[in-house]
Amino acid sequence: MITATAGGCGTPDQRTTQPTGQPIPAPATRRPTAAAGRPVLLAYFSRPGENYHYGGRRNLRIGNTQVLAQMISERLDCDVYRIQAADPYPDDYDQTVARNVQEQNDDARPTIANALPDLDRYATVLLAGPIWNVRAPMIMTTFTEQLDFTGKTVLPVTTYATSGLGTTARDYAASCSGAAIGDGLAVRGEEVTDADPDIQTWLRRTGLPRR
Repeated sequence: MITATAGGCGTPDQRTTQPTGQPIPAPATRRPTAAAGRPVLLAYFSRPGENYHYGGRRNLRIGNTQVLAQMISERLDCDVYRIQAADPYPDDYDQTVARNVQEQNDDARPTIANALPDLDRYATVLLAGPIWNVRAPMIMTTFTEQLDFTGKTVLPVTTYATSGLGTTARDYAASCSGAAIGDGLAVRGEEVTDADPDIQTWLRRTGLPRR
């Protein structure tokens, strides 16, 4: 995940107040559960390379969100789609910070390299990504704005440093037109390999079809 300063939760945004370190409360919304017996899609974006780690840095061969997505897919009956950037994010941490700041300031829509999935057969879509400067990377908005979420249930999933789900519930409510936003799952990036109890609790709470 990308963070502005030690203990921060995202890239620095020069236009806004820096995060306080406390999870941003999601807006008031109905909390639907997954439709029983209906197909589920897990769509995720993840960045390997140099990452934030307890105030320092460490190099990840597999990004935190990919680790979390793999753990969820082993426990959940779902299809998996990886969102890949046409212009991959740098392995270098500071370069990725700078790029994300620019993309947020520009309200950019980074291009997705791979063909988009067909959502017609899915009742529930899990949208998984890191939290960069309090929100999901802008490529997640590229993804959501190009698809029809009418009648779907969308569940945010994040890996983070200090901001939990960040603004994902609000952002997906705006960009996933026609969707109902359900209970999300937020896992601290440094603790992702120990997230099984949180995943199991979340699956039970949301009614998602476990394997």
